[in-house]
Amino acid sequence: MKRTLVPPIDPEAFAPTTERPLRGKLRILRQQAQIQPHRHDWAQLVFATEGAIHVQAGDSTYIVPPSRAVWVAPKVEHTTGAIEQAQLHTLYLAPSLLPEPEWQSCRVIEVSPLLRELALQLDHQPESAPEPQRERLLSELILNELRRSRALRLGVELPQDARLRRLCEAMLADPGLHASLEDWAASAGASPRTVSRLFRQQLGVSFAQWRSQVLLAHALSMAARKRPMKIIAAELGYASASAFTAMVTRTMGMPPSQFFARARTSS
Repeated sequence: MKRTLVPPIDPEAFAPTTERPLRGKLRILRQQAQIQPHRHDWAQLVFATEGAIHVQAGDSTYIVPPSRAVWVAPKVEHTTGAIEQAQLHTLYLAPSLLPEPEWQSCRVIEVSPLLRELALQLDHQPESAPEPQRERLLSELILNELRRSRALRLGVELPQDARLRRLCEAMLADPGLHASLEDWAASAGASPRTVSRLFRQQLGVSFAQWRSQVLLAHALSMAARKRPMKIIAAELGYASASAFTAMVTRTMGMPPSQFFARARTSS
């Protein structure tokens, strides 16, 4: 299914201010809709309460289910898309709220049930005037939960080379398409040898290794939403669950059940 670019909902209308340094926003993002790339001076936390999303920020792409969120550092260009229809929640935060070094780069964090509920309680209307004390208390609790959240080592790196980046973005958009290196290279207007060299130079891995990272990222997202193994395998282009299991075992040295369990508990 082809992605549809949609404009962001006026970020300036939700810009953090001295009086309201933490703002909330809500929108429905239809399946395969993708918000146009943009950037702003404040930080952003984005997660879905329904559906799975992918967030491209800087040189990485993150594929996250509702149990996780992506932290986008200030001034980093980013775009968010829906793998399936998603209820998208965004928190905008003044940079001064979290000045520590670990918050100056993009990453994935766990979304605790409390953090999710606090975010839902924020006012989501750009021109409304919520009760100041309530919003201040909600904001303080949200910041406390953010500082307590676990960072997760998730993300698929993207290259700088324009040809290779287009190829990688196409693979991310359709992970179930098991085309050969030769086919992908032809679509990018480059030779297989050039594509192989660019993968090694810019990403430090082979074409096959990077593709496995993409498949595993999508698989983790679906497993977090409790999709059956046979459904995960089918959506990722495998003829059977056993074929998918063989790929995970070969790549990670453990079966999918163990890999998914470790991913849930690792930081």
